[in-house]
Amino acid sequence: MEPLKHNCGVALIRLLKPFSFYERKYGTSRYGLEKLYLMMEKQHNRGQEGAGLAYVDLEAEVGTEYMFRERAEGPDAIAEIFKRVETPAHAQLYMGHLRYSTTGKSGLTYVHPYLRRNNWRAKNLCLCGNFNMTNIDEVFQFLTAQGQSPRLRGDAYITLELMGHRLDREVERLFDEATGMGLQGLDLTRYIDDHICMANVLKTTMSHYDGGYVMCGLTGSGEMFAVRDPWGIRPAFYYRDEEMVVLASERPVLQTTFNLEASDVCELLPGQALIVRKNGESLLEQILPAQRLSACSFERIYFSRGSDRDVYQERKRLGEQLTESILKAVDGDVAHTVFSYIPNTAEVAFHGMTDGVRRLDHDVRIEKVVWKDIKGSLVPYEDNLVVIDDSIVRGTTLRESIFKILDRLHPKKIVMVSSSPQIRYPDYYGIDMSHLEELCAFRAAVALIRDHGMQQLMADVYRACKEDPASANHVQKIYAPFTTEQIDRKIVEMLRPEGMQTPVELVFQSVEGLHRACPDHPGDWYFTGEYPTPGGVRLCNGAFVNYVENVMGFQLQL
Repeated sequence: MEPLKHNCGVALIRLLKPFSFYERKYGTSRYGLEKLYLMMEKQHNRGQEGAGLAYVDLEAEVGTEYMFRERAEGPDAIAEIFKRVETPAHAQLYMGHLRYSTTGKSGLTYVHPYLRRNNWRAKNLCLCGNFNMTNIDEVFQFLTAQGQSPRLRGDAYITLELMGHRLDREVERLFDEATGMGLQGLDLTRYIDDHICMANVLKTTMSHYDGGYVMCGLTGSGEMFAVRDPWGIRPAFYYRDEEMVVLASERPVLQTTFNLEASDVCELLPGQALIVRKNGESLLEQILPAQRLSACSFERIYFSRGSDRDVYQERKRLGEQLTESILKAVDGDVAHTVFSYIPNTAEVAFHGMTDGVRRLDHDVRIEKVVWKDIKGSLVPYEDNLVVIDDSIVRGTTLRESIFKILDRLHPKKIVMVSSSPQIRYPDYYGIDMSHLEELCAFRAAVALIRDHGMQQLMADVYRACKEDPASANHVQKIYAPFTTEQIDRKIVEMLRPEGMQTPVELVFQSVEGLHRACPDHPGDWYFTGEYPTPGGVRLCNGAFVNYVENVMGFQLQL
């Protein structure tokens, strides 16, 4: 209902056989390119603002291009970049990226992959990722303190420069090693190309970062890699056999593109990198020590494709767990209740909800209330209307559109259901909700503070956020005086459009219910304020300071 943008989707392919093998077996010399296209199309949901691809020809002659890149903006970017690609007769490495911006920055400059050029093949680096870094200013300062002068401050560009710098140092290490062995000319270059250790580069790069990420890259000498953040916030899945090594942001992408079973596909672990060397050898390397697992629960609720076996079951459980609360909201009168859902991403949770009602020996009346006029199916002033959504974030669409549409049907009562808990805190790891004032739960809590004459609490939280932004999430105190039900009622009061007649009740998933349904994805900071990294805590406190000073328009007395 309120589409959230997510940062982003990635795809990697490394072909391991001679090109003639793919022509004989699959009947095409463009096997890698065609598979990359499919992987990107199947992740189109993860990024519709832009797309890019890169590929490397390991057999290109000196003096000819060997590292290629195409980028485009807009919802048709995938088709556009593949139209531009010349037939790559000898490309073994492929990388693709789908972009959604969570920073508000747009333009081709910000579309991945990013490319760093050099006359040494091993120093050429192409980078893309699904990530958002919370400490990019500190990394920028680290680079400038070494004498570098980056042209941009974006996290993708800064990461390219830092990793490129570390790749330069790795090449120089091998140069010294090779010259110490008496190698010269092309023999020296081949030694460097054959012995690059990307684990060294990744360890000395990613240790500087705080954030959620899957960082992917190619080098001109033929190295391919993907590394996941040590908290496991952002997802990545891979498959490897004697023909290829492939990686994507979601498991079903690999299953459908390469006709695999779910059990064939592995998940990249927190802090781990999948590295494919120039010679095709693939290895898993622990780049950073794994931290407390904080895999993003929103991936399961909303972003990842519902065709994933586990995601499907988890979303059904999210809906089913709400059955008792829904029945209570309609006073058990299922016979006079119509069930529906918005948007399409909530369909699986809807099935779980209605299955739960059926298990209690109730017949269920189902309609798609927003897609068609159901007058005649819903008896005015007699039938309740239950509508499930996967999340309620800002509430804007409810207030300006949905509630008005539903009110015209004259139900006895509207029960608006969210399969996720109240979203109370911004996200800083790749979802486009970074401002507290955007969140209807936060606005409701502030309104309750005013109603109860508790303005001193705002001042106390402001002071703590201003003076001590790093030790704890002080914004949690804004919610502490109130029950979930109190905030629910205030949200309804704030979102009801003027003139609406129908009573409305909100039913949210509980945090405990979320963890029961999605036990392997405990990242819940947007619901609880428990950020997995120090950067998330610091930015949340900073968001409250910004709210007071820029939205409220003044500084509270310290």
